[in-house]
Amino acid sequence: MDPNSQFPIPNSRQLDYTLRLADGALILGHRLGEWCGHGPILEQDIALTNTALDHLGRARSLYQYAAEQFNQMPADAKKNVFTSVSIQNIINTGASLDEDDLAYLRDGWDFRNELLLEQPNIDWAYTVARAFFYDAFNYFFFSALEKSKDESLAAIAEKSLKEVTYHLRWSSEWVVRLGDGTDESHARMQQAVNELWMYTGELFAMNDTDTAMVSEGIGVDLPAIKPLWTARIRAVLDEATINIPAEAWMQKGGREGRHSEHLGYILAELQFMQRAYPGMEW
Repeated sequence: MDPNSQFPIPNSRQLDYTLRLADGALILGHRLGEWCGHGPILEQDIALTNTALDHLGRARSLYQYAAEQFNQMPADAKKNVFTSVSIQNIINTGASLDEDDLAYLRDGWDFRNELLLEQPNIDWAYTVARAFFYDAFNYFFFSALEKSKDESLAAIAEKSLKEVTYHLRWSSEWVVRLGDGTDESHARMQQAVNELWMYTGELFAMNDTDTAMVSEGIGVDLPAIKPLWTARIRAVLDEATINIPAEAWMQKGGREGRHSEHLGYILAELQFMQRAYPGMEW
């Protein structure tokens, strides 16, 4: 972090906020990466793999920044941040954490990604719908985060917005292509939208971390961008002849470390190498 920054000693809320963004990028990047070599056609296989790499690149930048924040915290403040025994062992030696530790050594309940991102791929329509919902959110989120008083987050947002703009165009086009395609593609797209809709409410749910970050001029006011997201979603789904599901109870808990069973399987695969052979690097 820049020593002249307005936030030379990050607080736990700021770290939690940064980790949430990093975790979301990592988990979705992993999910999209599962399509590598399995895409419906070669061109889209490559396109989706590149998108996964964009998310992983953003995750790495955010984990690097989160590690900087954590390492600058007072020793007594570090003790209760993570529950992972592996992380605690590093802290107890007095060593600094790095991006690999945060990605590969934290346990599931230390992850803060939204539940939407850990849902399985199921089929191409599910993958497209999940990407579309999150791409639209990211577009408006990073547009707002560019104005953050945290210069590091603002810089990451500026770079990410260029990538997210492409991601949103790609997923929007696929929603329309499937929704306004054959009877089967339409049915699959509608089913994916119906089943993933209950995870979209968490994207805009403010918790204590969000409230604190907004009050300090660091974070994004999520309810303020929800109308923009809703308008974009509605416009694309209308073009795709896909019905928006009726408002229903929304799933939540990912940002507080309460996850579906799917995250455990992701982390078992993602973290195996580092835990089996400690010291592995990106």
